[in-house]
Amino acid sequence: MNTTLTSKCSLAGAAGTAAPRRAGSAAPITQLLLDLLSTWLQRARERRALHALDDGMLKDIGLTRADIDFEAHKPFWRD
Repeated sequence: MNTTLTSKCSLAGAAGTAAPRRAGSAAPITQLLLDLLSTWLQRARERRALHALDDGMLKDIGLTRADIDFEAHKPFWRD
């Protein structure tokens, strides 16, 4: 089984979830784009925060520097 860092650890709880969509929105495509942008920004913030952790903190959460480097260098649009 291939476990990704995203499935192991999330600094913001439900990081991969976008805000709920409003029913009857006048511009649903605009809301979808805003949700997508928000998700991308959250991923980038979480990856920067993980990259800033020291080795002792990483050991506490069961991750290695290699795990973090792999995750931190992913493009923001990749889950």
